[in-house]
Amino acid sequence: MSSEYELSDPDSRPADPFVFEFHSVEEKLGPDQRWSTWLDVERGCRGPEPRPSWVVTEEAAIDTELGILKTGKEADVFLLERAVDASGDNPARSSLLAAKRYRTEEHRAFHRSSSYVEGRRTRNSRDSRAMAKKTSHGRSVAAGQWAYAEWDALNRLWTAGVPVPYPVQVNGTELLMEFIDDGEGGAAPRLAQVRPSRELLGVYFEQLRDGMRELARAGLAHGDLSPYNVLAQTDRIVMIDLPQVVDVIGNPKGMDFLLRDCHNMATWFTNRGLEIDEQELFADLLTMVF
Repeated sequence: MSSEYELSDPDSRPADPFVFEFHSVEEKLGPDQRWSTWLDVERGCRGPEPRPSWVVTEEAAIDTELGILKTGKEADVFLLERAVDASGDNPARSSLLAAKRYRTEEHRAFHRSSSYVEGRRTRNSRDSRAMAKKTSHGRSVAAGQWAYAEWDALNRLWTAGVPVPYPVQVNGTELLMEFIDDGEGGAAPRLAQVRPSRELLGVYFEQLRDGMRELARAGLAHGDLSPYNVLAQTDRIVMIDLPQVVDVIGNPKGMDFLLRDCHNMATWFTNRGLEIDEQELFADLLTMVF
């Protein structure tokens, strides 16, 4: 018995291009995986353009946590792979990222001096009151402030040509950035861990001075620069750990922070056999500031 809705003539059925078959796909993520958060964050929380070709922006990408790179007093850094499978004409893509996750105040073993943050403002008065009362929301806001401070610094410095990791995105207390490797798949060592030749030492110093000059040209000092906050990637150096970046003019202690950066780095290079005058370096940077 046929229904009035049945097509009596098989040839009158819709052509194949108009027939869609849907198949449910059940993607099970592992305990150390999540869907990419790239499109979950606000537009201003994604890295500056033009973006490097290795940045994976596909919505179907999966983040896989591969382990911890560094445990710190205020934040931990994890190694993350963001990857997407091949689809049609689009090849599979992946990149390694460093995920820096700031702890809330009650879980931090280190509190940065208030000297670093003089003049900074929170985004709204509710957050300011919560921070002053040290509520759970206030502690979360405080941790997020450091993440966003580092995010803002990385964006500004990357755009200015300072040798820093490319900032991929920020989401709450998590900052994703370029993973700086050692050329063999591992993490690049800190400057304090390497023993470069005299020739390479000179190359490192020229890069460091150029980076400090660009910082100074922007009116900034790293504020906590030392051989432990500089990575040595073969013949390239990269500055890291920038949440405390200081306005040299706007901060009452800005000059002191700049001089301390000069002292720390000049001392390290001098001890390695390359004589560097910290006062001469300081004077050179001041010409960039003014």
